[in-house]
Amino acid sequence: MLQLQTQALHKEKPKFSVSLARTENEVREAQKLRYKIFAEEMGAKMPGKEERLDQDRYDFYCDHLLVRDENTNEVVGTYRILSPEQALKAGGYYSEGEFDLSRLENLRSSLVEVGRSCVHADYRDGGVITLLWAGMAQYMVNHNYDYLIGCASISMADGGHNAANIYSNIKAESMGPVEWRVTPICALPYAALVDKADVFAPPLIKGYLRLGAYVCGDPAWDPDFNTADLLVLLPMSRLNKRYAKHFLGK
Repeated sequence: MLQLQTQALHKEKPKFSVSLARTENEVREAQKLRYKIFAEEMGAKMPGKEERLDQDRYDFYCDHLLVRDENTNEVVGTYRILSPEQALKAGGYYSEGEFDLSRLENLRSSLVEVGRSCVHADYRDGGVITLLWAGMAQYMVNHNYDYLIGCASISMADGGHNAANIYSNIKAESMGPVEWRVTPICALPYAALVDKADVFAPPLIKGYLRLGAYVCGDPAWDPDFNTADLLVLLPMSRLNKRYAKHFLGK
């Protein structure tokens, strides 16, 4: 026990760097982390079991934001970014497999989609996700994009009650304008799942709402990941001023 305590005292404090993946090997590092979190930890059904990589056709078109622990050289956080130009080449956004985005049509020229956000289990104290958001905000500013969308996922491990309760609690204050509402393709029957249990909102959803994001409609059910997904939309003009100053120095 004394030896373990001594080792803990001398463990190096993580030193992080944030960057976009520049090589195929760096993309594979992100895919490896995603597989570890989504398949092994959360039980998502996905191909790539032999390679232990989370891959799909959108990866080729996306930028991949990485947070790396420089002490271990390990990628410990990642975000996948699909720009509007690359979405055209890909034939649409990933979220269009879950939602009808017709009402967002007029935003497409400046609409960036983010997804596959995950952080290594040993680094979930908030620092890594903050760095990912900072990198994402800088990406938006550097490319002069105005809108950010993404699917915020809630586990369905309890049958969907927590997801339904979360949505029921936040929709009144966080729902976006009618003209930006989306329709789930495979809707979660949230009204039938609402109960009086305590709500446990994932940090990612709480973070999006603190940043100033809207929820754009009822949740969809993703059977492969066994999650309820909310489509969130963040106009950069609504970015919380405190976070804008923190992330962008504005």
